[in-house]
Amino acid sequence: MNLVTLLPFIVLIGAMFLMTRSAKKKQQAAAQMRDHMTPGTGVRTIGGMYATVKEVGDDTVTLEVAPGVHAIYAKNAIGAVLEDAEYNRIVHGVVSDEPTDTPVVPDDASSLTEAPKTDLAKDGDESPKLDLGKKDASDEDGSENGPGDEPKDGKADGEAGAK
Repeated sequence: MNLVTLLPFIVLIGAMFLMTRSAKKKQQAAAQMRDHMTPGTGVRTIGGMYATVKEVGDDTVTLEVAPGVHAIYAKNAIGAVLEDAEYNRIVHGVVSDEPTDTPVVPDDASSLTEAPKTDLAKDGDESPKLDLGKKDASDEDGSENGPGDEPKDGKADGEAGAK
């Protein structure tokens, strides 16, 4: 046989080998993480629920999902074992007071410019505001009861009996 005809098969077998090897490594890392669970650690289930480990069995884990509420889960249902600081930040909203070395980045570029901010609520030298409302068909052809016309019955909008 020719080497050119065997090359696609060799590449395909090599790719399959690499994919299964990486999947096995991920499974082993997840199993090792689940084996290192101890009572009192915070976990996240694969469903996204945060809980505290109470008991660890051979194939099951007892989790405290709320104070005094315990549930039994399979070990395979644990998605991540969290560090104490991360668990407290997510569940209890506790933020550590440790200073971070990362710089503070503003949300927008307006704080980076030196131009003074103007107050748009002032009625000083503002240009007139545009009317963005829809116009009726009667307004376009110039018939009565347009924007500046009086209503036929003499009643303005908001008055009793107005249409």
